[in-house]
Amino acid sequence: MDADRKTPLVTVIVPARNEETHIEETLRSICAQDLRDLEIIVVDGSSEDQTPLLVQRHAERDGRIRLVTNERGSIPTSLNMGLKHATGRWLVRVDAHSTIPNDYIRRAIALHEDGTWGGVGGRKDAIGRTDAGKAIAAALASPFGVGRSLYHYSEERAEVDHVPFGIYPVDLVRELGGWDERLEANEDYEFDFRVRERGHRLLFDPSLKIAWHSKQSITELFRQYRRYGNGKAAVALIHPASLRPRHLGPPLLVAVLALSSVARRRGPRLAVLTGSSYLLAVSLASISSLEKVDGKARMFLPLAFATMHLAWGFGFWEGLFHQLTQGPIDPPTKGSAVQRPGGPR
Repeated sequence: MDADRKTPLVTVIVPARNEETHIEETLRSICAQDLRDLEIIVVDGSSEDQTPLLVQRHAERDGRIRLVTNERGSIPTSLNMGLKHATGRWLVRVDAHSTIPNDYIRRAIALHEDGTWGGVGGRKDAIGRTDAGKAIAAALASPFGVGRSLYHYSEERAEVDHVPFGIYPVDLVRELGGWDERLEANEDYEFDFRVRERGHRLLFDPSLKIAWHSKQSITELFRQYRRYGNGKAAVALIHPASLRPRHLGPPLLVAVLALSSVARRRGPRLAVLTGSSYLLAVSLASISSLEKVDGKARMFLPLAFATMHLAWGFGFWEGLFHQLTQGPIDPPTKGSAVQRPGGPR
């Protein structure tokens, strides 16, 4: 490493809002990286807890940390604000309820050395603390729970259509205009779609492990996956080509269950068959995941699987209805979302 380097090699952006429980652990894991040539930009989305104070305390101890405030609060806006201030060659996103091993950034940057990949990402290993949280973490590690989202469970390196907490060249992110601020969720998948649309490839490497605190209650999980479904609907309307057949599974499940319920008087057998088939699938998936949890957590497994699917499917239809009734999604105006952010190069 060049000791006289005037600008950092890597910019780490940490979007955060109300993360006082985890933000210190996150910052410690970033500051402990064996690649020291970093700048760490924490963008606080108008937290109502002690998050900004805790970040500021860490910044006083480590000059690489900088705190930026995002009054709008949304994640895409936070990411773009971090990008505006970025001076590194590479950009790494780390969410504020996650931790990374001390060789994570160095190894991720090394994967970019041959110029093959536009973005690189690792595996998100969910962490549960409560009984419900442990069941949710197990459901997230199941193909039945998350489908082809390989970054939740796969052990094989692969080219993929989306990576979590991606590592990208800063110039590429700026060329693409950053993240779409019209989105409240699914902004990372939408960004990766544009990366691939521009002709770049994405690498998933499961040896890059991210410890990620999942939701710890079924209620929180429902809200999260409902928001994910909303976001997927918005992205599907912006980029119809981004929609894959697997994305339609939960919305179709919700539609079939709803129609079966409405038609149960005329066709009770269809309603029973539909509901019982899904319950059987949930039961089998729960049994296959029993070894991942113990005690009371096992009781939450069926509920975790069903909540993920039904909340996502409901959220998709809700988001689609909202977008269609509010009119077409407007293209970004000059200087706003998906325009090239400013900032030093």
